[in-house]
Amino acid sequence: MSRRPEASLLPDYFEAIYACDSDPWRFASSGYERAKYDATLAALARPRYGRALEVGCSIGVLTRDLAPRCDALLALDAAEAPLAAARARCAGLPGVEFRQMRVPQDWPEAAAAFDLILLSEVVYYLDAADVVRLARRVGGTLAPGGEVLLVHWTGETDYPLTGDEAAERLIAAAAGFAAVVRQHRADRYRLDLLRAAAAAP
Repeated sequence: MSRRPEASLLPDYFEAIYACDSDPWRFASSGYERAKYDATLAALARPRYGRALEVGCSIGVLTRDLAPRCDALLALDAAEAPLAAARARCAGLPGVEFRQMRVPQDWPEAAAAFDLILLSEVVYYLDAADVVRLARRVGGTLAPGGEVLLVHWTGETDYPLTGDEAAERLIAAAAGFAAVVRQHRADRYRLDLLRAAAAAP
């Protein structure tokens, strides 16, 4: 295996991948991905959320499944090519918005806090310092009692972090505002659900 990069991956990395293949990770056709998406949705504690943020939406397969459980869903990706596919896939769904942003350098200015922030297969693209910055961004826009769901492949990666490193670093960096309330480890991925403290009565 080649040496993993030390710095966070740049948008150009993802643009190049999607230029060669419109669905490089087979999100739309893989049975593994379908089962993981079903487990992701099942891991959410609430049947419905007010405002949700999905970081790293890619071509919008999970976005389409998540949207019916949210009053408003903002989906981000660093690359424009998958966002175009996501917009087409989710056309007509109410309350869904897409933006091109490089996280954590970019982050949405929210008029109201998010009840759910989904980080699925994305944190391991960041280096350790950017994971801490991401946690600060999450903490600054998570509603009281809001949830953060992490989903990560646990095999070897060609990214700055492994899935386990990414999840554990984010959990540690978020300890000041959110705690783990549910964890599940499957054969090839892990899910970690964090929840912020509820507002004082």
